[in-house]
Amino acid sequence: MPETAPTSPVRVDAWLWSVRVFKTRSEATTACRAGHVTIGGDPAKASLKISPGTTVRVRRPGHEIVLEVVHTHAKRVGAPVAQRAYRDHSPERIRPRDVGLPVRPRGAGRPTKRERRQLDRLRGDF
Repeated sequence: MPETAPTSPVRVDAWLWSVRVFKTRSEATTACRAGHVTIGGDPAKASLKISPGTTVRVRRPGHEIVLEVVHTHAKRVGAPVAQRAYRDHSPERIRPRDVGLPVRPRGAGRPTKRERRQLDRLRGDF
């Protein structure tokens, strides 16, 4: 399967789809329209052409993905090839369990009145 030349400019939505950041190209286009994809601090239109060396930021629920373009692909490629197409500069994701927030065991039922008050105090909801 021939790959696109690594120096040819490609649409940002096509590149995000080809390197498997989004499952479908329409999802990538929708994210661009919503302003979740930025290049150089400015929201990127889906039709914006990118080339190697460009830094692309994608906002996802709960975290941000920062990718530096190494190779451009217009068609979807396999996962090993996709990982070589960018350098990931994303900040480390912080999960609630890593911060030390209390987690109720699954299936423990509703919190008691005492537990609910403790949770309210912890969250700052008085």
